[in-house]
Amino acid sequence: MGSPVRVLAEATPATRDRYVDLLRVASLAAVVLGHWLMAAVTPDGVGNLLAVVPALQPLTWLLQVMPVFFFVGGFAHALSYRSLLRKRPEGSTDSVYAAFLRARLQRLLRPTMVFVLVWGAAALLIQLLGGGGGLTGVTLRLVTQPLWFIGIYLAMVAFTPPLLRLHERYGWGAFAGLAGAAAAVDVLRFAAGVPYVEFLNFAFVWLAVHQLGFLRADGRLGVGPALPALRRPALLAGGGLVGAVALVAFGPYPLSMVGMPGEKVSNMAPPTLALLCHGLWLVGAVELLRAPAARLLARPRAWRTVVAANGVAMTAFLWHLTAMLGVYGAMLALDVPLPEPATAAWWAQTPLRLAFAAALTAVLVAAFRTFERPAAPATPPATATAPGTGSAPLAALGATLCLLGVLGLSMVGFAGLLEGRTALLIAVPVSAPAAVAATLCGWLLVERAGRGALRGGSQRP
Repeated sequence: MGSPVRVLAEATPATRDRYVDLLRVASLAAVVLGHWLMAAVTPDGVGNLLAVVPALQPLTWLLQVMPVFFFVGGFAHALSYRSLLRKRPEGSTDSVYAAFLRARLQRLLRPTMVFVLVWGAAALLIQLLGGGGGLTGVTLRLVTQPLWFIGIYLAMVAFTPPLLRLHERYGWGAFAGLAGAAAAVDVLRFAAGVPYVEFLNFAFVWLAVHQLGFLRADGRLGVGPALPALRRPALLAGGGLVGAVALVAFGPYPLSMVGMPGEKVSNMAPPTLALLCHGLWLVGAVELLRAPAARLLARPRAWRTVVAANGVAMTAFLWHLTAMLGVYGAMLALDVPLPEPATAAWWAQTPLRLAFAAALTAVLVAAFRTFERPAAPATPPATATAPGTGSAPLAALGATLCLLGVLGLSMVGFAGLLEGRTALLIAVPVSAPAAVAATLCGWLLVERAGRGALRGGSQRP
């Protein structure tokens, strides 16, 4: 009998789109590498390499690949929801929505909540013992920042059913509507000076990229080995790149596709039309690479590597900043010199720092990977006679609480727990304990709604 990874790889159906799995792993790996490279840690604090060397900011046009992950999410969510619809009991899609949310959120929130609870307990202990200054305090603020991505992804899962219906009715028109709304927001923001309107683009920009995944699920991005089939991805890549370049060159948009300290405008928070164009060119580019990647993934060893990486990708993403800051902390504790960022000595030390960060991430993954194992697939029972009435509103409420809790925690961090430190989330002050409680309560509601939907009228115990 082979290893679990080998068994899973060999059991892969011939119909599975393996390239999507590769893109999911590769996009998260690029984010991890980008964070490790951008960190400019000195004994005085943590800076950003791109601020120290602005000439490196064009690299963000390659390393800012979150749009690819959200694009892949749209593809996967469309397939998953449609699969549940085909198996639903007659009469209502109410139970399907609850089962869908439960299935998608389980694998996302289980490793996330373990991360949050472990770090929350550690932060409380550190501060009770009088710690929390220096690099430790910076770490307590920074380790939760990547959770913004989890929050946005939760919103995408929650909005999948209505946006999928819009896609099925309007196709490219649904994407164009979201993209047009993103452009209108930027006009109101930069030309008319309307306050707070820019925050709407957290929805419009990322959901537009997500909508491209729906188009891919229906084969409407023109993927394929023949030249005519590649025409649309090429137009998408070229048009997106030209649009992003023009907006940065002639508009109020910064060059960097990630947030920069001290900048008045960020392409990331909140997202801008320039970031949407950046996402378009990335999606077109990865679609152009689909055929050669598919040939590579047909090789058993390459596919086993992707399967193994997919099984721990979220855990590695959650803990990679912990590992990086742990390496820097160990260097400071051992009096290892930290050269000035971007100097020759700093670049010479970089491979060693990356190697140690990767090794420590692997240790953390080994410790926490079990929480990323997927639960049994959610399938509304065929024998149900009374679908779980009311399960969809309960699940939607739970998802909203999870979304707000995770986003709040990404903003406030774990520093200042004993002082009641808060951060503003949609004009509401949120503390770390309140954010954790909201996330836990939301997850329990989703679990309850999903389980009730699965039972709804079933003759099985």
